[in-house]
Amino acid sequence: MNPYVPILVIGAIGFGFAAISVVAAAITGPKRYNRAKSDAYECGIEPSPQAAGGGRFPVKYFLTAMLFIVFDIEIVFLYPWAVTFDKLGLFGLVEMMIFILTVFIAYAYVWRRGGLEWD
Repeated sequence: MNPYVPILVIGAIGFGFAAISVVAAAITGPKRYNRAKSDAYECGIEPSPQAAGGGRFPVKYFLTAMLFIVFDIEIVFLYPWAVTFDKLGLFGLVEMMIFILTVFIAYAYVWRRGGLEWD
């Protein structure tokens, strides 16, 4: 038997579960729509009118999103490193310290520039 068959089976089960969940929600969910449900939810604040071109978002939103991406990528690299730490030896430790130092420099740069402060 091919060693990839279990992976494909688990992928098919996951896809099937997602598809069945979406279809079941569409069939069994309530279908009473009104103006309040169709409006965008803005944490209880009355939505402000948008400009004709869709308006401009403050750059802070994009900076925050980029910070989340940077730190998520850091976690993606730290987890496998932690699992195979014993096998990598000193080389793996030095490489990860360089990586963490690089991410810390980016964090310090954003912090000094005021990217973590909300007005």
